[in-house]
Amino acid sequence: MTQKTFAFVVYPGLTLLDLAGPLQVITGHAAADPSVRVAVVGETLETTETDTPLRIAPSHTFDQVPDPSWVLVPGGGAPTLRALGDEKLIGYLRRAATTAELMTSVCTGSLLLGQAGLLEGREATTHWTFLETLRAFGATPVRQRWADTGSVITAAGVSAGIDLALHLVERMRGEDAARLVQFGIEYDPRPPLGPLDWSLAPRERMRPFVDHTVREGLAGRPELRDKLLAQR
Repeated sequence: MTQKTFAFVVYPGLTLLDLAGPLQVITGHAAADPSVRVAVVGETLETTETDTPLRIAPSHTFDQVPDPSWVLVPGGGAPTLRALGDEKLIGYLRRAATTAELMTSVCTGSLLLGQAGLLEGREATTHWTFLETLRAFGATPVRQRWADTGSVITAAGVSAGIDLALHLVERMRGEDAARLVQFGIEYDPRPPLGPLDWSLAPRERMRPFVDHTVREGLAGRPELRDKLLAQR
């Protein structure tokens, strides 16, 4: 039996839930479908920090998984913006996209897909505070839980990665397979404060934080920093 690999990309400072949520969904699916292999890939096998106190280690290097069938890139704050200048990471995404069936992202991971040249002319989404910065990469921002443009799918912020991953399982193996995983992880969201009312989103309160994140993350790349800030 030929296996296809789903590669989850790791880099320093990523948002843990961006990675762990979809990873749990796809790993659950792979347990019932031996044709799917799950790999967590990074430049090296060394442990790396996340945006929590928990450190993580990839299972494989980029070189060990050169042609995955599916790729997911998590996002984060300033470390993700710094990763826009990581040529080994961006190069891996460019190369993988030449043969992968799907290139996907969660949250600001979409900016990394954009840096790899994969969002030009596409609709895309990301964390709501960074949505307009997608224009800097030639994308059309859309306020959706996920934006499926065929071979490239981007998801909104953090928890949206779980929704994206269930959508991916449905695309890969159908509704029954996705529903099985949903029951397996008991995904039945009921937030204590109810659903978000986007008309109340604290945009002005968040703007200084986001601008600081861009300036910190891209301090060494003023041209890209100014490009992103121009879209704010």
